[in-house]
Amino acid sequence: MEKTDLKKLFKNYYNASTQPELVSFGKAEFLSITGKGDPSSSSFKNSIQALYSVAYGIKFHYKSQGKDFVVAKLEGLWWFDNKRFGQPSMREAPLKVPRDEWQWRLLIRIPEYVEESQIQLCKEKVMQKKGLPLTDAVEYFEMGKGQFVQVLHQGPFDKEPESLAKLEAFMTQKRLKKAGLHHEIYLSDFTKTAPEKLKTILREPVYSM
Repeated sequence: MEKTDLKKLFKNYYNASTQPELVSFGKAEFLSITGKGDPSSSSFKNSIQALYSVAYGIKFHYKSQGKDFVVAKLEGLWWFDNKRFGQPSMREAPLKVPRDEWQWRLLIRIPEYVEESQIQLCKEKVMQKKGLPLTDAVEYFEMGKGQFVQVLHQGPFDKEPESLAKLEAFMTQKRLKKAGLHHEIYLSDFTKTAPEKLKTILREPVYSM
């Protein structure tokens, strides 16, 4: 049985240069869970656990149907309350907004053939088997097509403002305006990888001014 590997199927989606670039992607389907707070908190870790538990439950179901797939990389959309914290620049936001005020939507991309009804059934099975309280918060999510600027950030998360500054300069040069939520794709397992070796795609939806 050949596995569907989204990282190979959508190579451009999971790749980025260390220099900013403008890219376009079509719509994509995900498992998703939302939350708020410091990414070092137990709530964040428990959300990841629930998300992966459902992802593997779906994988094993479809494997039994002859449609196995590789569970994709973790991703995240990030934002904060603009009414409370104003409109800091991309590079300033991680420094000016307290970590416990960060809001996030964690994502794992899934193949197009995964049905929403099956997601619900797998959630119920995971809840029965593991009893993870956040399992019920996992949901189907679709990201629309669009244009994005992106850059590969290499190193610890607290150094991301340096890479975000590169994106801002690129957007100014190309007359591009931010058009949505900050997006990160975690190419490294940050629970096992040394901070200096982390690789993260930083991506921003944009439109031309």
